[in-house]
Amino acid sequence: MKLLEKTLGSIVGIDRGIEAVALKRLADQARPQGSLGVLEPLSARLAAIAGVIDVKLEKKVVVTCAGDHGMVEEGVSLFPQEVTEQMVHNFVIKGASINVLAKHAGAESLAADIGVKAEFDPTLPIIHKKVARGTENFTKGPAMTREQAVAAIEAGIEIVDELVAEGRLDMLGTGDMGIGNTTPSTAIIAVLSGEKVEDLTGRGTGINDAALQRKIDVIKKGIAVNHPDPTDPIDVLAKVGGYEIGALAGLVLGAAAHGIPVVCDGFISTAGALIAGDLAPISKEYLFASHRSVEVGHTFMHDHLGVDPLLDLGFRLGEGTGAALTMELLDASTRILADILTFEEVAIKDPHTKG
Repeated sequence: MKLLEKTLGSIVGIDRGIEAVALKRLADQARPQGSLGVLEPLSARLAAIAGVIDVKLEKKVVVTCAGDHGMVEEGVSLFPQEVTEQMVHNFVIKGASINVLAKHAGAESLAADIGVKAEFDPTLPIIHKKVARGTENFTKGPAMTREQAVAAIEAGIEIVDELVAEGRLDMLGTGDMGIGNTTPSTAIIAVLSGEKVEDLTGRGTGINDAALQRKIDVIKKGIAVNHPDPTDPIDVLAKVGGYEIGALAGLVLGAAAHGIPVVCDGFISTAGALIAGDLAPISKEYLFASHRSVEVGHTFMHDHLGVDPLLDLGFRLGEGTGAALTMELLDASTRILADILTFEEVAIKDPHTKG
């Protein structure tokens, strides 16, 4: 808890003065005001995070947090749990979707074991932060203890601390891997939003109608059995969450504490951002929502966070794929702020001024 408390106490707001300067420069550029749409306020917020107008996002990293879930035994997923372990090995050999899209974005892709049921060779080139070998089945009791929930969050914070110490991080992307993890993610937004489970539950990897109803029933049972406190995000995480979801929350908090922009991926990554945002509302100033997935509950998550996703591509994969694509947009936004000249700089009369 000491690391978590220290991190929460280290998060401060972004520089609104620099943001105002950036917005003024954008308005003075030799083009119609507002003509580059959402890239303009994005660039201003990135300037406010960095404290400079000419922001450089050269060192990009996407961290894909992996964990397994005890309630998979209730039949909520199309794929067997062993796939989590197999996909971690695929990340290592750079054969997964995130590896390809991160490379295209000029980002480093890293996999982190937070709670995979399998044991990995300690020499395997992943980030080894295992809290436990998968969560418990939350239809029978809490998914984890409160201490384990804190440990998962702190694992994410530690990852950011280590990347920063190594000088490898200007922008962070969050991603996930874990068979069945749309189920705890749905449970989290159900508790925090108070919305009906039926209105929030999607098909995950592509389950049929019968499995969808089973998934709804499992989520309802998990909430009824555990009574998670919606005013206590750690309690929610412990009762119905996942280890990788906790680490995803820690990534957001760690990035905010270091003044680094963090790009949230899809449904599961956003569940982690929900926990972080409720623990430290100011951390949301550093958070960028990459895309809206086809999971029906994702919109409710964005509404709870008060963020607007930048892309809507029909994605339903996770891993950090949407975050990687969005990094390219954010990188581009920094260049429009710093490199497009103002009317004064090119000696063109500004049509917005008198005289």
